[in-house]
Amino acid sequence: MKDIFKIGDKKLYNFKVKAQDVAHFDQQAVHDVCATFTLAREIEWASRLFVLEMLEEGEEGIGTHLNIEHRSPALLGNEVDIEAEYIGIKEKEIICKYEARVKGRLVAIGTTGQKILPKEKIAKIFDKLSN
Repeated sequence: MKDIFKIGDKKLYNFKVKAQDVAHFDQQAVHDVCATFTLAREIEWASRLFVLEMLEEGEEGIGTHLNIEHRSPALLGNEVDIEAEYIGIKEKEIICKYEARVKGRLVAIGTTGQKILPKEKIAKIFDKLSN
């Protein structure tokens, strides 16, 4: 793993909330707002932007935690800006905090963790679980 970032470094990512991004249960939309699971996916990607630059040959990142504190909804059609901030590394786990905003309005805050491991180790873990 390449240790190339400083505490406080930031990555920016944005996405537009589309119809497929709202929560559907029993095939019915709940609200015309960004679903928590969609927000989670996009937040994880924003923090993974650090991981992608830190990987060395034969390594991969795997999520360890994701915390989402909702502050306001992102409506259908809104552009959501996610700013991930590098907090540091703890035992090969990259920790980030983030803010998600729509036109400056705070949508969510929280933290993410992604551990960098050899691909072979991840494959062995998955193989052991599938037996």
